Amino acid sequence: MAQIETELQLLKVEAVNMWTLVNSQLSKARLAFLNFDKDLAREVVTKEKRVNGSELKIDRDCENIFALFCPVAIDLRFLLAVLKINSNLERIGDIAEGIAKYIIDAEAPFTKELLDVTRILPMYEESVKMLEDTQEAFEKEDTILARSVFKKDDFLDDINRQAHKVLERYLKDHPEDTSQALWLLSIIRKLERVGDQAKNVAEEIIFYLEAKVLKHKNKFV
Repeated sequence: MAQIETELQLLKVEAVNMWTLVNSQLSKARLAFLNFDKDLAREVVTKEKRVNGSELKIDRDCENIFALFCPVAIDLRFLLAVLKINSNLERIGDIAEGIAKYIIDAEAPFTKELLDVTRILPMYEESVKMLEDTQEAFEKEDTILARSVFKKDDFLDDINRQAHKVLERYLKDHPEDTSQALWLLSIIRKLERVGDQAKNVAEEIIFYLEAKVLKHKNKFV
């Protein structure tokens, strides 16, 4: 096996490990949110340093491969994709940390009725699933699975678009929940950004495998 192939395989393992770490962060922030678990939320905040360290390591390894091997064709696309995916994953890690910080600062668990009307729980579940699907698509080199992420992002966008009006109607009857509503709106906005980052990752997987640039184009081509 050529040396560049060995280096690229090691880089892929690093990228998958980064995915797993970020997915763990997002999932733990979800559990902290569901159970109002401030200790688990603090764990997410503490582990954010590992996410940042992994991002820097992958960036350095990509730069070294560029410098040493001057990759071309699919190897070049793979490296370019990993660099962008790495950045997207780090941003999702930041979002998970931000959600965890909301849990730490919140004074009381969120009311069930407020959770139900905003549809934030299925939104959170779908955002985690999107991240899991992109990881599987990357590992299995499955562009069909990567494309399925775009539909899931539409679901997140729909909840985000409706959140303001839904909360406005809810607060007319429950003004005492204004503080909680503002917290939830902030988390919804963050989850919508998770969807955007996961969609960007899916685009990079398709670019790497099919040499198609989907940004600003119809995602289903």
